[in-house]
Amino acid sequence: MAQSGEYGHFINGERVAGAGKRTGPVFNPTTGETQGHVALATREEMAGAISAADRAFPEWASINPQRRARVLFKFKELVEKDIDNLARMISSEHGKTLPDARGDVQRGLEVVEFACGIPHLQKGEYTESAGTGIDVYSMRQPLGVVAGITPFNFPAMIPMWMFSVAIACGNTFVNKPSEKDPSCPLRLGELMMEAGAPAGVLNVVNGDKEAVDVLIEDPRVKAISFVGSSDIAHYIYAEGARHHTRVQAFGGAKNHMVILPDADMESVVNQLIGSAYGSAGERCMATPVAVPVGDATAETLIEMLRPRVESLRIGPSTADDADLGPLVTAAHRDRVRNWIDTAVEEGQEIIVDGRDFSLQGYENGFFMGGTLLDKAQPEHKSYQEEIFGPVLQIARAKDFEEAVALPSKHQYGNGVAIFTRNGAAAREFAARVNVGMVGVNVPIPVPIAYHTFGGWKRSGFGDVNQHGPEGVRFFTKIKTITQRWPEDVQGSEFVIPTMK
Repeated sequence: MAQSGEYGHFINGERVAGAGKRTGPVFNPTTGETQGHVALATREEMAGAISAADRAFPEWASINPQRRARVLFKFKELVEKDIDNLARMISSEHGKTLPDARGDVQRGLEVVEFACGIPHLQKGEYTESAGTGIDVYSMRQPLGVVAGITPFNFPAMIPMWMFSVAIACGNTFVNKPSEKDPSCPLRLGELMMEAGAPAGVLNVVNGDKEAVDVLIEDPRVKAISFVGSSDIAHYIYAEGARHHTRVQAFGGAKNHMVILPDADMESVVNQLIGSAYGSAGERCMATPVAVPVGDATAETLIEMLRPRVESLRIGPSTADDADLGPLVTAAHRDRVRNWIDTAVEEGQEIIVDGRDFSLQGYENGFFMGGTLLDKAQPEHKSYQEEIFGPVLQIARAKDFEEAVALPSKHQYGNGVAIFTRNGAAAREFAARVNVGMVGVNVPIPVPIAYHTFGGWKRSGFGDVNQHGPEGVRFFTKIKTITQRWPEDVQGSEFVIPTMK
């Protein structure tokens, strides 16, 4: 664990202390103590990281794909060996349990495994004899310096989602992680160097809006991938367009789980508990809204959920038997409490109230109990916005049509799930619902690494999703070559060439 004052940056292959005077606190959410301070980069420091990446790009881009893949294979091996250490870093700064933190690392490694196939993934296309004596082929080439701006809730997974594909394609990378939990991203930078990547290929710079603005404004940065809140996603997308920078920006979510009357309620409750309250609800693919169809379904769901929510095991992030740990900061915990207050004021019925939970021996930690609310309505502000805490709202639907409409009309469109035994109903729901990722009897429909991740509406800005083939497309540009090798060219042509 880093000590106070030791959270700097990783630039051009080495750890460096912050040169500026501004810092941010890094908390231990379990105890509430400040365990360190992270340097917030100056504009000059961020520009220096971009310069390091820019210098490293020509050599890295010229390396053949097999050799780049070998570096990623070695990186994967090193991360696997270090996974327990990385999990402890994440748990101590974020507050998620150690098993959940290991899962954070593992889901990132799955994209690294995908990126190791870059010799195949980056192949172009070829057409022989497209015209008389003419062949046409295409190639995917790297962009140059690219950047990732990553959130606090997945300090291993989301950086690896971004930089593994980008680096595999031949780009160099600058990661601006969350300043709330900086240790893991910094360690990943070191492991990439140990794996054989040249200095400057992966840089990690801590900072705030000032650092983000440098990434947007510097013309050497050709693309930015972002995950965070929708307001910031929209800002980065709009400013990126203004500066002619390619951007994919993923924002907030309000994922719904639709429960049809024929669903296996025991399975529903088991999976809903984990997806709603795991990681204290601090997941963009959590399930904060349950949509039981019909009052009878709703009453059965509440009857079965209440004792499960009341008996959630809340403990230190290092506890072997904890279902969930604390929230990331006191400020965020207070924000979640305020949303519960708002929901009650709006007329929602509080079934289980976790606002006053306190963990004995850890009274200064950032803990909350699980909260269950009934009768959320589409006009309620607490239903419209992302709460991002251990809070589950029940929004009853009178029939299938209303169940489709609730997530479809919501401002966010990240993920949705339906639980049913009826294949026809599930098929119709998946086809009609206006949401980017759909689970059928799957509560958290995060696609596997060789498919692609991305939400709709205010959950996603940009045309290309993360990882999978879409990730390769985002981090490359296509070049098309039309060639012929005639023995003798007679005369000139003044009309547009056609495939005669």
